[in-house]
Amino acid sequence: MTRATLAESLRDAESAPSSPAPSTLGNAVSNPPSPSPCTQEEGWSGRSAAPANRGRLNLESLTKRFGSSHAAAIDNVTLRLSPGEFVVVVGPSGCGKTTLLNLAAGMIAPDKGRVELDGQSVRGPGPDRAVVFQDHALFPWLTAAQNVEFGLKMAGVAAAERRHRVEQALAMVHLPRSGGKLVHELSGGMRQRIAIARALVMDPAVLLMDEPFAALDAQTRTLLHRQLQDLWMQTRKSVLFVTHSVGEAVRLADRIIVLHAQPGRIRAEIAIDLPHPRQPDSPYMSELVRRVRKEIEDEVNRVNAQMAQDDWKPAAVDDLGGASGGMGDGI
Repeated sequence: MTRATLAESLRDAESAPSSPAPSTLGNAVSNPPSPSPCTQEEGWSGRSAAPANRGRLNLESLTKRFGSSHAAAIDNVTLRLSPGEFVVVVGPSGCGKTTLLNLAAGMIAPDKGRVELDGQSVRGPGPDRAVVFQDHALFPWLTAAQNVEFGLKMAGVAAAERRHRVEQALAMVHLPRSGGKLVHELSGGMRQRIAIARALVMDPAVLLMDEPFAALDAQTRTLLHRQLQDLWMQTRKSVLFVTHSVGEAVRLADRIIVLHAQPGRIRAEIAIDLPHPRQPDSPYMSELVRRVRKEIEDEVNRVNAQMAQDDWKPAAVDDLGGASGGMGDGI
């Protein structure tokens, strides 16, 4: 597709005939305004590291069913992440977003298909894939630094190296003086930053994030969006990120995957050709938010129509029977 303005791309997308195949909106914006510069005091490094050769994640023809469900949670889904790519998965509740993430993490095995990371088959959890959950999952009896250090200690890393890497990780999430605090002494945003530091300190090839900011207030969530973009620009880790927030997806992603529900399939892929860090209130971002939200709304309407019982009608008042004739008497 040649580069076009977002408005033109959206008009083309809306006028195109509908099809069950995944749609793609690539290179949606041409000549976007340059982001305003941020200073070191604001937490922006201004550096963008080139992606390493690690982090090529391939999810090939994955299918996963649970129990006796007639619909697969994930059905024949293929998704490939290039090294250093930030991919966000969105979709209505129950469409298989977290299942897809768990398959990538090796926490569950697919019924069909395969998961590969850097050419190696994934058959279980491993240190090359770090997961950040919606709940921070920190150990309350350990300090922040001890929580960050835990994985390194289990891996047998020497104490001196552990201390150095923990200090680096805490500095990256802007909490260099909070290492001695217990979990109850940290705010919600600080806890999630410690969880991210705990993931990064292991130097994984891929970072898997399952709605990590969903439980936070709007102001804290916006701050962490900025800090996560900064971390990604510094480390260029491959990231597979699940969220219900369309605005969050558009602000963070290089590519957005919209899932089809019941069964879980890819409905649309939307490439976002905007530089990081991004300004959430720009008109380009607003147009992208509307585009992604329309995809999700159409999918929710499709699911609701599919589930509706067209042959069911509410009983007329006269048909309710004598037993209910006195309903409400004496009120």
